[in-house]
Amino acid sequence: MKKYIWITIYFTVLIWSVINPKDPFTWVLEVTPALIAGVLLLLTYNTFRLTPLLYILILVHCVVLMIGGHYTYAEVPFCDTLKEFFGFERNNYDKIGHFFQGFVPIILAREILLRKNVVPNGMWLHFISLSIVLGVSAFYELIEWWVALATGENADAFLGTQGYIWDTQSDMAYALFGGVISLIFLSKLHNKQLKNI
Repeated sequence: MKKYIWITIYFTVLIWSVINPKDPFTWVLEVTPALIAGVLLLLTYNTFRLTPLLYILILVHCVVLMIGGHYTYAEVPFCDTLKEFFGFERNNYDKIGHFFQGFVPIILAREILLRKNVVPNGMWLHFISLSIVLGVSAFYELIEWWVALATGENADAFLGTQGYIWDTQSDMAYALFGGVISLIFLSKLHNKQLKNI
């Protein structure tokens, strides 16, 4: 994907997302990781250019975050439609977000670990990459907890538990599942692209 196409998609979705969001406080909380990612990618583009696969994955993850920020994760219309069609008890857009919280960062972890020669390609790479994903997911759940403690009811839309008592555990399970799926289906393509860097 060409750089200008990436930038155009990123800023188009970002601008749409910030226009009249459902809950401005939640928008800030949900979209901040996408803003940080955008800045980091800009700062490292010339010094540590990533694989094309990783740039595409990061963009998709940013879009997921921006959509969740605009509507709040519990009220994304598409998942409301799925909820009614399949008879789900809750809007499951947050599970899509947490799936991507594993699916994308595991390729980033893998790329850094391989390019910095931290660990060779193999089972230890998979184990360490999955451990990083679970660590990031657990840390995000801690952030949600801290925000809830600090802001009280203002954090309800950010937490998005929708009354589900196992929300935290299932969020981390979805991140783990996303990481495993990413390793299974993207490792070969990622290895090929890493050879060209």
